[in-house]
Amino acid sequence: MHTSVPALPTALPEVEVSTTARRATPLAVLCRSGDPTPAPVTRETELTGEWMRAVALTGKAGEVQPGPVGSAVRWVAGVGEGEPDQWRTAGAALTRALNARIDTDTHAGRAAERTIQLELPADAGPDHIADLVVGLRLGGYGYVVSGEPEPPRVRTIRLVVGDKAGELEAAAHRAAVLAQATALARDLANTPSNVKDPAWLARMATRTAGRAPGVDATVRDHHWLAEQGFGGVLAVGGGSTRPPRFVELAWGRRGAPHVVLVGKGITFDTGGISIKPADGMHLMRTDMSGGAAVIAAVEAISQLGPDVRVTGLVPCAENHVSGSAYRPGDVVRHYGGRTTEVTNTDAEGRMVMADALAYAVERLAPDLIVDVATLTGAMKVSLGLRTGGVFASEDAVFDRVRAAGERVGERWWRMPLPSDAGTVGDEFAEAVRSEIADVRQCPPGPGGIAAAMFLREFTGGLPWAHLDIAGPARADRNYDEVTAGATGFAARTLVELVSSYSL
Repeated sequence: MHTSVPALPTALPEVEVSTTARRATPLAVLCRSGDPTPAPVTRETELTGEWMRAVALTGKAGEVQPGPVGSAVRWVAGVGEGEPDQWRTAGAALTRALNARIDTDTHAGRAAERTIQLELPADAGPDHIADLVVGLRLGGYGYVVSGEPEPPRVRTIRLVVGDKAGELEAAAHRAAVLAQATALARDLANTPSNVKDPAWLARMATRTAGRAPGVDATVRDHHWLAEQGFGGVLAVGGGSTRPPRFVELAWGRRGAPHVVLVGKGITFDTGGISIKPADGMHLMRTDMSGGAAVIAAVEAISQLGPDVRVTGLVPCAENHVSGSAYRPGDVVRHYGGRTTEVTNTDAEGRMVMADALAYAVERLAPDLIVDVATLTGAMKVSLGLRTGGVFASEDAVFDRVRAAGERVGERWWRMPLPSDAGTVGDEFAEAVRSEIADVRQCPPGPGGIAAAMFLREFTGGLPWAHLDIAGPARADRNYDEVTAGATGFAARTLVELVSSYSL
């Protein structure tokens, strides 16, 4: 049964930059660990050493304390040693504390203060502000099921920065756009799959493009996919009554460096005939997190306006079990003619992405292809739940991905990509060959590496990076700016990566 379409994206608090504080607006201040005196110290008579000792104020990153009774300072938030990423943690913790107080006041029938100003120390730089804004906006994120009322949340946070507003406003604006991209990716991935089928995801991509300046959106249906030979997408989507779609989002001028982003858009994954265990299958509504990150990134890139050209491709399908589902042992012909021997229908992501990669090579001829997917459980075993894996065709490509992630607070680790040229691990390189088709869907070897080697077959030798986000795409609890559920991981990295190619 389908329910109504949620009102996406989730509203995040607006963040303003100001040179002056307003007397009537509640105030929050920041403090560092070691010397937890809030800085700037403009209210030292209100935040006494006696009060600090009474509440055991440490200033560690993420610590939030209500201010003294009767003080103009309502909240004190710790930023640890003051590193930029600790400011992101502090911002998220402060927003969560504000929302909790608003919720308590609302339920008690008291007037809830939904605007606050945060006084910043004089040495706050653009990097600090950027991380703080991401934390402030995302820390209070919460997906709201369609039809349910929005919970009361903080609406506006004013950053009081003294006389440096000019140099900090640009950093705050960019961070606000990045945070909104992360939130949109979370919204799309968190939406339940009785609502979210391939057609729905395509509509959301089109709607997102409609509010993004200069983005052209094209959606192709299963008839077009059949005419063009997208055998991977059609095979995976063949078991569902809800047919697949192929989304193409384009922005930027011709002649600029061209980056193609490919995102896995599996709106629900039962595993197909190679069915998954029931335990944990409900999380497969987030199996299109890669596609969500691509949709959100293209919108954010259009808002920031770097001199690049970006194309986002999202093959959308639902991997279901039925009499028309594809089978182990099938041979599937992809876009462009290359064939795959199917060995496990639960390795469906690489099947749909192979079509999209081949399409990107033949139709778009980009300077760089980046694909992103919740692809293998092996990556969770290798890197845990907070780090994404990167398989890169060139050192320079990996360096750009890593640097982009560092700038936006997303962690990446390079994984080996064996070649046929006698490098370490080349014993796996030939395993991708099939005796009855061009390639095997699941060649023997380490799961994450095997998947990357399969995808490489469809990249045409172009510069390429494969981002496996199976671990960090979902969270079972809140930490830093992340909230439980879909995390929106990779959206910010994609924006920064594409922007790094700006002329």
